Amino acid sequence: MSRYQLMTKDQRDLVALVHQFLKKELDPYIAEYDEQGVCPMETVRRLMDLGFWAIDVPEQYGGAGLDVTTIMHVREAIAYHDAGFCNTFSAQTFGWKPVLLAGTEEQKMHYGRRLAEGAFWSMCITEPQSGSDAGNCKTRAVRDGDEYVITGSKCFVTNGGVADLYTVTASTDPSRGSRGISLFIIDRNAPGVHVGKHENKMGIRTSNTTDLALDEVRVPASNLIGAEGTGFKTIMKMLARTRPTGVAPAIGVAQRALDLAIDYSRTRLSFGQPIGNLEGIQFKLADMEMKLQCCQSQLAYAASLVDQGIYDTLVGSCTKCFVSEAVLDICLQAQQIYGGYGYSREYPLEKLVRDARIFSIYEGSSEIQRYIIGKTLVGKI
Repeated sequence: MSRYQLMTKDQRDLVALVHQFLKKELDPYIAEYDEQGVCPMETVRRLMDLGFWAIDVPEQYGGAGLDVTTIMHVREAIAYHDAGFCNTFSAQTFGWKPVLLAGTEEQKMHYGRRLAEGAFWSMCITEPQSGSDAGNCKTRAVRDGDEYVITGSKCFVTNGGVADLYTVTASTDPSRGSRGISLFIIDRNAPGVHVGKHENKMGIRTSNTTDLALDEVRVPASNLIGAEGTGFKTIMKMLARTRPTGVAPAIGVAQRALDLAIDYSRTRLSFGQPIGNLEGIQFKLADMEMKLQCCQSQLAYAASLVDQGIYDTLVGSCTKCFVSEAVLDICLQAQQIYGGYGYSREYPLEKLVRDARIFSIYEGSSEIQRYIIGKTLVGKI
């Protein structure tokens, strides 16, 4: 089968390092972790110690400063072994990205170093009533002298239970709707911060996902990211930059599914011959390979644009929507090739299907992406 052939030597070396480490340290135990719904944080940290802390933090702020294309390949490689584990790894710096876009130099220097030293930083946008409508923010931030008092709740917080820092959207002026939303940095140990239940999810079960309750949490005014009322705009800019790597793990899941389907088609006998000799199976594998190559190419294009400072909303939404849906179809076809065994938890396809399902939901569902694409094409955005 075809592999992406335009990686540099450094990128190939990083990908090989990831595969070598996770094949030994994660693969033998992943079924147990998935069943229990836990993430092996010690394994995450040992992978990070190989040079992956703060990989998307620029070098001048203490990070590794890898480009988006390289990060894309690394995340694909990790997700080949487990998408939930990759989610934990990838979200280490998620809350940092608004700081890079709109923060002060002091914030960038201070928090960049913390990430490079091993801190985890979550992004808290979604609320129970809002879903993909990030502008419908009920969390409130009220100025009180040199502090803000923040009260509200967030849900589906990736790494919520393991994070040291949170970036939180809160309304500083409810009368202005999305234009009244601001961004704040909150320390995990601040009084009034309460981590809620861990979600018992269908897939990516090794990704820690929690609620977060904020009960009159006081934060210094210096923890405001950018100016008041600019939070929603910053979030939209951030998402335009993160969607290429955000959906990169889906490629790893699809590649694993295709590899398993090919291996199975060579060894599974039916009517006295390997099922891979049957034209119907060959056509399925061909369709899966075509879709995977298209996904790889589209994702690489989107990542290259970001690396060159081109932030195209249309490309980002097209990439997110197409890749997430194509990957799910690839996994379903692989499951079909496995037949009844593909539905059994004793075989890996069942898990891959569960993991693949999330990509068309999180960070903006396929419906939201189509809305953005359609409105952009007719000139309404």
